[in-house]
Amino acid sequence: MIILFNFIAILTQILTIAIFARAIISWFPVPKDNVVVDLIVQITDPVLEPLRRIIPTTGFIDFTPLIAIFLLQMVGNVAAGLG
Repeated sequence: MIILFNFIAILTQILTIAIFARAIISWFPVPKDNVVVDLIVQITDPVLEPLRRIIPTTGFIDFTPLIAIFLLQMVGNVAAGLG
């Protein structure tokens, strides 16, 4: 069981880094055929898309990555505490 909690804690850290990278990348013009950006989008979409359906956009600012990182950190801290 400890292995599962440690896996969840590590996975949440990886997802947090990927979401942060996606937010930073969104500030810059990136070519459509960039493989790294496509990989980051594929990794983060399962986390961000459900939240985007719930959280309304406020003008030009998308708070979804911030909220996703907050939730991931909570889950990761709980998992690390149990593991």
